[in-house]
Amino acid sequence: MTAAPPAGSGTAEPGGGTPRRTAVGVLLGVALVALLADLGTKQLALSSLTGRGPVSLLGGTVYLTLTRNSGAAWSIGSGHTWIFPLITIGVIGWIGWMALRLRSVPWAVSLGLVLGGALGNLTDRIFRAPGHFVGHVVDMISLFDPYGQVWPVFNLADSALVCGVTLAVILELTGRQRDGRRAGAAPDGTPDSTDAAAGSEQRGRA
Repeated sequence: MTAAPPAGSGTAEPGGGTPRRTAVGVLLGVALVALLADLGTKQLALSSLTGRGPVSLLGGTVYLTLTRNSGAAWSIGSGHTWIFPLITIGVIGWIGWMALRLRSVPWAVSLGLVLGGALGNLTDRIFRAPGHFVGHVVDMISLFDPYGQVWPVFNLADSALVCGVTLAVILELTGRQRDGRRAGAAPDGTPDSTDAAAGSEQRGRA
């Protein structure tokens, strides 16, 4: 009989997954880095771009222009700012639920980016003017146009959210699951019995 590995030993979970503690640690670490980067760049934008016109970078591909957005992209929902903190709190709760079975580092990175981005903009909604839970988000990056006419002006929190969601879509499309298994694999990491039978039949016909 093989003894079970002690808790916290770092041994991979069945199915090739990462230990849950490690995966959750990656999620929280990525979220913290994304949050601090977002808050830092917003503070830098406020201190260096206030009262200035747009700053052109890379020959006009990127502009730094300070704006405050009460809504979502393209100022959607600008008259209902209060609803965005509620949506963000719901997203944070969903990530907490997802973390209960989290044993995949790629999924941890994805969820960490979403969490960090959500917290970055939630911080603005709660603490910035004009008031608690109706604060305006600080944006400063505009592509191809100084005033967001081609693409909405955004910040690093928005970038983290987009990258996290994009990675999640890729993971879903490639069959990678939160518990570290591939879609169609048995809980112990072996191929599904139906797939195995089909493979045996094909080999028998060869």
